[in-house]
Amino acid sequence: MKRKDLIIAAVAIGLVLIAGVVVHWRVVRIDLTDDRHYTLGRPTKQLLQDLDQPVEVTLYLSGDLNPGFRRLQLATQETLDEFGVVAPVIWRSYDKEKDKLPKDVKPILVHERQKDGKTAQTPVYPYAKVSYKGRFVVVPLLNNNRTLSGEENLNISIENLEYIFAEAIHGLCQKEVPKIAFIEGHHELPESHVADITLELSRYFQVDRGALGNDPEQLKPYSVLIIADPQRPFTEADKYCLDQYVMQGGRILWVLNGVQFSNDVLAASGFTPVLPLDLNIADMLFRYGVRVEPALVQDVQCLPIPVDVSEDKDNPNFQPMPWHYAPLLLTSQYSPVTRNVTQVCCSFASPIEAVGGEDGLRKEILLATSTSSRLIPTPAEVDLGDMNPDIASFKYQYVPIAVSVEGEFGSIFAHRLKPDSIHTNMPQRSTAVPTKQIVVASGSIIRNEVDKGEALPVGYDRYSGMQFGNRDFLVNAVLYLADDEGLIGLRQKQVDLHLLNTKRAYEKRTAIQLVSIIAPLSILLLIGLSVWGVRKRKYTR
Repeated sequence: MKRKDLIIAAVAIGLVLIAGVVVHWRVVRIDLTDDRHYTLGRPTKQLLQDLDQPVEVTLYLSGDLNPGFRRLQLATQETLDEFGVVAPVIWRSYDKEKDKLPKDVKPILVHERQKDGKTAQTPVYPYAKVSYKGRFVVVPLLNNNRTLSGEENLNISIENLEYIFAEAIHGLCQKEVPKIAFIEGHHELPESHVADITLELSRYFQVDRGALGNDPEQLKPYSVLIIADPQRPFTEADKYCLDQYVMQGGRILWVLNGVQFSNDVLAASGFTPVLPLDLNIADMLFRYGVRVEPALVQDVQCLPIPVDVSEDKDNPNFQPMPWHYAPLLLTSQYSPVTRNVTQVCCSFASPIEAVGGEDGLRKEILLATSTSSRLIPTPAEVDLGDMNPDIASFKYQYVPIAVSVEGEFGSIFAHRLKPDSIHTNMPQRSTAVPTKQIVVASGSIIRNEVDKGEALPVGYDRYSGMQFGNRDFLVNAVLYLADDEGLIGLRQKQVDLHLLNTKRAYEKRTAIQLVSIIAPLSILLLIGLSVWGVRKRKYTR
């Protein structure tokens, strides 16, 4: 062997040995999938690397599952295996004999057709219990959106697995529960009408309520402030407290109405005047890059309401009629706040306009109307007798109703003295540290109905019996505002769903069956004939 060949062989052997040592001491993984399905996000890796004790996970999704849930089960196990590469995350399946089901774990009945043609109900437990340092939390694995097909719900569930487990581990690692607060003092929605969202947010935060006071420093302990449908103007002192809270990096969820109206008057008399609502914060929001227009939005895609169409008052005849003042809002699939969130219902919404232009703020539309909308300037009158507007006049498309704004906001008090009633030692800032806010131009989005003293789910329409995505949108919005680690961005992970075209498969089933049977046999026959021909030529010479 030549010297050059010996050198090449020695180098090759050395590289193989080095690669073996590296693989022995460090796990090397390469994700070759198009959707980066097996790649954990940077926030997840950082979270796992900070763990100082093992995380234990019990999977209740086990047993005899149909193909869809087996896919979810396998994806869950693969996700936890990826977690285990970075940190000691240990998972095991539920054992009926040794383990007890937590109270939060309730089965989902899956209707399946058996071989004999009968339909059977199979209980499935799509949950996982995550334990760390003696604490645990039960997380649901299945996205259960009734407006989507089973395959779509399972695919969304697989997309959200990394975020679900990362958020659960993050919550268990927190030494102190973060605080948020509902602001009072301007006739905001009472506690009974935000009870549902308050209960849902209490899974992640300590939820308080209170007035602003005269010292913005009192707001520093709160990660997020929620302003839920105020009806009275804000004073200059209130605006100063909120402004300086934002300048210090605070986050605010504004849920506002651009107009004022009366549902009680509308229900009693069949009509109500609608006037612009002046909350004395238009200049403040303008400084933050948005403006809530004092107008009403109507949309063809809307909720129905029962209307008495009978001329005989003694014999009412209620029929469902489209209520164009209650649009069903579309959600953006490009934001982690609204990705995979179903339609959001609201009423008496107002349009939002982005202003400022070159202010360096990043603005993103979260909720918008459909492709057939129209705007009604105020003052105006809403009349139940006018239920058939000219659809041809609905010429607006995708009118923004909710917007997120990020960046370094400028203070409205940059060149002004603070109000005399303010007493604080906090230094006044004219420019904010990087922070974010969300503005929603319909107070009804956060409002839940109350029936017999019990709060109904927010986003639930009693007349149609449908549950809309208001709760998911609001929870995601607050988590997004309070998120400093970037975990909410994991919700943008996308897994491609390759569904079978059932219609085309049914129409061409005969051709598909013939190809599936004949093609493999033809290939085997061709290979056999080729081998026979080669052997015959070789041994007959």
